[in-house]
Amino acid sequence: MVKIAKTNAMRLLDAQKIPYGMLSYEVKDGKIDGISVAAKIGKPPEAVYKTLVTQGHSGELYVFVIPVAAELDLKKAAKAAGEKKIELIHVKDIQKYTGYIRGGCSPIGMKKHYVTFVDESAATLDEIVVSAGKIGTQITLSPQGLLEAAHARYAALTQETR
Repeated sequence: MVKIAKTNAMRLLDAQKIPYGMLSYEVKDGKIDGISVAAKIGKPPEAVYKTLVTQGHSGELYVFVIPVAAELDLKKAAKAAGEKKIELIHVKDIQKYTGYIRGGCSPIGMKKHYVTFVDESAATLDEIVVSAGKIGTQITLSPQGLLEAAHARYAALTQETR
């Protein structure tokens, strides 16, 4: 039996006694985008969420968790955060601010807590899938569990699809 090393996100969930499951996927093919990950773990893309880190006009950082197939609506994100304007941080800065790398950024267990929003679409799900904080590993938990663990709240965050 292979022992899986726990990530910061898993340790935090354990400490808060929030139930979760773990899924792993192959990364050798280099396909670590959300749609590919959803297919690899056998989950619909609507249930798999990505973590985006942004910076507001004020300089504050914010975390947004949205479905992998969706695009973050920057106007809605700014409104949710109470900012005039918001933009994604550079990929090279993700690790500096979160302790995680691109493709393995979990909304849970960042090295510093940032105000976090989860797209309101998650409220309709029984289970949500997010990064465990390591490429190749995802965690499943209830949307309520995610809100508790990430000290997050719901907001309308995605662009309308035409």
